[in-house]
Amino acid sequence: MSERRVRVRFAPSPTGALHIGGVRTALYNYLFARQHGGDLVFRIEDTDSNRFVPGAEEYIIESFKWLGIKFDEGVSFGGDKGPYRQSERRDIYKQYVKQLLDTDKAYIAFDTPEELETKRNEIQNFQYDAKTRGMMRNSLTLPKEEVEQLIADGKQYVVRFKIEPGQTVLVNDLIRGEVRVQSDILDDKVLYKSADELPTYHLANIVDDHLMEISHVIRGEEWLPSAPLHVLLYQAFGWEDTMPQFAHLPLLLKPDGKGKLSKRDGDRLGFPVFPLEWHDPKTGDVSRGYREDGYFPEAVINFLALLGWNPGTEQELFTLDELVPLFDITKCSKAGAKFAYEKGIWFNHEYILKKSAEEIADLFEHICREHGVQDSKERITQVVSMMKDRVSFVKELWPLCSFFFEAPTSYDEKTVKKRWKEDSVQQLTELIGVLEGIDDFSLENQEQIVHAWIEQKGYKLGNIMNAWRLTLVGEGKGPGMFDISAFLGKEETIKRMKRAIEVLPS
Repeated sequence: MSERRVRVRFAPSPTGALHIGGVRTALYNYLFARQHGGDLVFRIEDTDSNRFVPGAEEYIIESFKWLGIKFDEGVSFGGDKGPYRQSERRDIYKQYVKQLLDTDKAYIAFDTPEELETKRNEIQNFQYDAKTRGMMRNSLTLPKEEVEQLIADGKQYVVRFKIEPGQTVLVNDLIRGEVRVQSDILDDKVLYKSADELPTYHLANIVDDHLMEISHVIRGEEWLPSAPLHVLLYQAFGWEDTMPQFAHLPLLLKPDGKGKLSKRDGDRLGFPVFPLEWHDPKTGDVSRGYREDGYFPEAVINFLALLGWNPGTEQELFTLDELVPLFDITKCSKAGAKFAYEKGIWFNHEYILKKSAEEIADLFEHICREHGVQDSKERITQVVSMMKDRVSFVKELWPLCSFFFEAPTSYDEKTVKKRWKEDSVQQLTELIGVLEGIDDFSLENQEQIVHAWIEQKGYKLGNIMNAWRLTLVGEGKGPGMFDISAFLGKEETIKRMKRAIEVLPS
C-alpha cells in the first residue's frame, strides 16, 4: 500500500472576525502541508445558520491573502472534492445520518428543550447517555409506528449518536501522545437537527474529513474533548483505516493572569487580536487589526510561528519558506503559550531593520504627502535611511522625522531650559558666520570645518551641538547634527538658526 498523501484543512466558521489563534492554527497546517509536499484545504463550517455573519467569509479569505498563507483547494480556490461550504452539502450528510440509523449506531430523539431542562433539574449532572436514554422520548423507547407518525406530522427531532458504555477510546495525538478515555463519560451527542436539515459540527466534520481524504487534523486544544467522539464515529462508519492523525495545539493565553486570550485582553492592553480591522455588521463596533495597526505580514507570521513551538536554536527571524523545513508538529508545547504581544512589536521593528530604506520609503511617502510634504521620493528615502532604526512601525516615523520637512514653530521648554545657555546666542551667531563661509556643504566638509572652529575658539562641543540641534529641530532629538544640516542645506539651516536666535531668550 502506497504512503497516504498528506492533506490537512483549516475550517473556520463564518461567525465574525478571524481570531489570531485561528491564524496560528492555519499557519501550522500550512507549514505541515508544505513540509510533506501535501495539500491545504480551506473549508467553511457554516452548519450553525443562526450564528452566520455577513462578510465574515470574505474577511477570512482576505486575511490569509494578506498574510501570504496560500491554500491549494477549497472555498474560492477550486478543487474536485467540493462543495467546500458545509451548507451546500446537506444531501451528502443525510446519506450518512441514514447509514448510522440503519446500522443502529444512532437514534431519533423528540425531547423538547423544556423536557430536557426538567430532566436536568431532576437528575444532578444529567447527561443524555446509556443510563438515561431509556427514560427519554426517542426511537429506542417509542414504538416504531409512533416514531414514523411523529416524523410524518412534522414533529421536530434530532439524531443522537448511540455511545455504548464500557469501551476504552484511544486517541493518538501527535503532540499529547496516547489519550485514553472511557466511553461511559461521553454523552449521546446530537449529530443532526431536523429543524434546519443540517448536521452538527461533529458529524459534518467527520464526513467531510473522510470524503476530502484529510490525513491529519491539526486544530486547537479546545477540540480535544471531542476527539474521542470523533474516533467512535470513524469506527461506527467502518472508516478506521482512513482515520486522520490528530494534533491538538496549545491554547494562546492572556499576556497577564490566567485563561485564554480574548478580544477584551487586546482592548485592555492595546493590541489587536484580529489579522485585519473588523467592522461588526450587527453592532457597528470596529476592532483593530494587525494590518491596519502597521504590522508587516511577515512579522505577524514569524511572531505566531514561535508561540507554542520553536526550532530549538537561537535564531528568531524566519521567512515563511525558512519555517517550512524546520517546523516539527511533535515538538509543539503541550502547555498554553502566553501571548507576549510586545514580542510582536519587537518582530515588526526587526523587519523594519531588515527592509531597505527604499522599501520603507514606499510606505512612508503617502504619510509625508498627507502632511503636505513636496520633497522628492529620493529625499524621503534619505530621511528614512537615517531614522528607520528608531521605530517599530512606519507610522511612528512622522513624529520623529517631521522636522526634516517642516521648520519648528515652537521650542520644547525643557530642552530650552537645559540646552540654551547664556552664551548660546553669541556662539550660534558666530556659527552662522562659519556656515555662511562654507561652499561645500557636505556632511564631511561641514564636520571638519565646524569642529576646527570649536577647537580654535575653545568652546564646549556639547554646548554648541545641543543648542544648534534645538534651533534646527525644536527639541533634543534626531540623528547626528551634520546629517541634519547636510540634508536641510545651507540656506534652510541658517534660516532656522536665525529664527531661533530671534525667538529664544538671549
